[in-house]
Amino acid sequence: MKQGKKYFKKRKKVCFFTQNNFTYIDFKDVELLNKFITNRGRILSSRTTGTSAKWQRILSKEIKRARIMALIPFCGSAVN
Repeated sequence: MKQGKKYFKKRKKVCFFTQNNFTYIDFKDVELLNKFITNRGRILSSRTTGTSAKWQRILSKEIKRARIMALIPFCGSAVN
């Protein structure tokens, strides 16, 4: 007998920033910014994180600002 494929219902991703009523993102908040960066140092896409387009633009600017201020490494993690 042939078994059918199992389909999983996708859960709609909700923007982290609108859900928690953020008014701005600060580049000095490294713990928050690290949630949206891979262990290789790349910014996660909005498709992966579920952030809205507005907050994704703000988030990427603040991550880049934190990189320039040497709070976040440009590539890879600081912890070895």
